[in-house]
Amino acid sequence: MVIAVPAPPGRRRVTSRAELEQAAFTLFTANGFEQTTVDDIATAAGIGRRTFFRYFPSKNDIPWGAFELELEKMRVRLKACPREVPLMDAIRLALIDFNRVAPAQVPLHRRRMELILRVPTLFAHSTLRFTAWRQVIADFVAERTDCRPDDLAPQVVAHAVLGVAVAAYEHWLDHEDADLAALLDAGMRQLGTAFTQSPNIRSHR
Repeated sequence: MVIAVPAPPGRRRVTSRAELEQAAFTLFTANGFEQTTVDDIATAAGIGRRTFFRYFPSKNDIPWGAFELELEKMRVRLKACPREVPLMDAIRLALIDFNRVAPAQVPLHRRRMELILRVPTLFAHSTLRFTAWRQVIADFVAERTDCRPDDLAPQVVAHAVLGVAVAAYEHWLDHEDADLAALLDAGMRQLGTAFTQSPNIRSHR
């Protein structure tokens, strides 16, 4: 049974992306992601369908939040990393920073990642986001190693780092007492060791 969550009489309409996101997550929790429609979310938020699309291109984009903004912050973080910091250490620190969540936001972030990684429709939708995420890593690796971003080495590193992130998140979702930052740190240190030992991946120019 689908539970309707209409906006109570007199309640002000949502006026921010964050508020609309919260209304959507309430419905996702009550009814499931697949069963919740854009119209359901708009009604619960007290807005029209057209207004909804001013905030998000689709229902599938809601769990990603302000992904593009955070991705740009990671690009800036990598670019600002001093040259003396080894390549894989720079990526490790940026990855941890990118995934840093305030304690009060952890429950919502956990729900967000459960949707992205464990709802088949959303995981399929993630392809473009993952591609954009890997591109930031590949661009950084290419700049540090005198390669092109589409050369094999930058692409290998980018795919491997994404693999570390996904594996860390899967473990974190399965173990409520796990520390996400520690998982990312450990995974990247192991990956860094493997790449440091490879003659084809250079840490510096």
